[in-house]
Amino acid sequence: YRCFAKKLVAEGHAYPCFLTEEEIAEIHAKQEAEKANPGIYGKWALSRNLTMEEIEANLAAGKSYVIRLKSDGDMSLQEDQIRRFHVEDAIRGTLDMPVNDQDTVLLKATGIPTYHFAHVVDDHLMEVSHVIRGEEWLPSAPLHVLLYRAFGWEDTMPQFAHLPLLLKPEGNGKLSKRDGDRLGFPVFPLEWHDPKTGEVSSGYRESGYLPEAVINFLALLGWNPGNDQELMSMDELVKLFNLSHCSKSGAKFDYKKGIWFNHEYILRKSDEEIAQLFKPVLADNGVDVSKYSDEYLTKVVSLVKGRVNFVKELWAQAAFFFVAPATYAEKDVKKRWSEDTPRIMGELMEVLRGIEDFSSKPAEDVVIGWITEKGYHMGNVMNAFRLAVVGECKGPHMFDITELLGKEETLQRIQRAVEVIG
Repeated sequence: YRCFAKKLVAEGHAYPCFLTEEEIAEIHAKQEAEKANPGIYGKWALSRNLTMEEIEANLAAGKSYVIRLKSDGDMSLQEDQIRRFHVEDAIRGTLDMPVNDQDTVLLKATGIPTYHFAHVVDDHLMEVSHVIRGEEWLPSAPLHVLLYRAFGWEDTMPQFAHLPLLLKPEGNGKLSKRDGDRLGFPVFPLEWHDPKTGEVSSGYRESGYLPEAVINFLALLGWNPGNDQELMSMDELVKLFNLSHCSKSGAKFDYKKGIWFNHEYILRKSDEEIAQLFKPVLADNGVDVSKYSDEYLTKVVSLVKGRVNFVKELWAQAAFFFVAPATYAEKDVKKRWSEDTPRIMGELMEVLRGIEDFSSKPAEDVVIGWITEKGYHMGNVMNAFRLAVVGECKGPHMFDITELLGKEETLQRIQRAVEVIG
């Protein structure tokens, strides 16, 4: 970077600036008093026109200096007098922008390059074809173009593309961490621990979002594939992506849509994959996972995964497959359990004991046939049956549940419900 800075100085595009922090502070105070734009430019750029003798004298005296770019602009001019030029942007087309209007620091006194200077040098040396970044970087585009021109690198200047901002879910203003805190969604990809305050900010990974879902969700913020397709794999996104389909305006961060994407990608994943992701959730809830086969876990997942948006939510939907109910939902007991229910449940137990094939369809046929034959109310009997086995009136198909639990566990749960509810 020092070599490239020296090249600019030697060719008259940059200069060593010996202004101290105190002198710069005085300049800013005068500019404020005169209601002038702040910065080092025009008459305020006191080191710009030093003679070689003055520069050598300052160096011999050990004065600290930075390297500044000689700007073509002048902030002291009226708006209609400022020289402008065009910057081509792959998303926004031809941009009419003012020439950079102040002498920007390229090398700090420590010899470390500033971001913008390093950016241009790196992009040139690495033959970068596109510079894609957020629209908040638009004001720096003239500076980068100015540097490419100063070096004579116009022919290798990359294509600029300034992406739209991510806006608050309501659409008014740029998305911030506070929006996530306010509405309860993560804004960081990974959980962030602030080293200064100790504050912890949730991350998409730790919140249970699948990587594929987050990528798909983010890809459609400010871009569209040119059709109505929403669910796209990485290969599809690569194939369909084109900068010309990026929006110029900001994109509202619809976090609820992100949740929808996660739900859809859970459905897309195989039951076997989700079962493996479910194991840590089970362990966290005190379940000894070693007692259950992968086949059993996969079957459980297949019955309930359509009801969840996150893998961690599977526990609330499937806990009864691992832990027998100790209590029963009061509202369901009041609605589904009558004086006759214990007697009917006793009859049901006898019917279940006589079933040889306890798999879902054969068991269902027998029980439905018995209910019809006895003239019982189908909804009352089946809901009481579900309440006894699950603990509340929810869950997948009843006979898919009993097939997995097995005959003995099903009978024990009905007997316990009769004893507890009475």
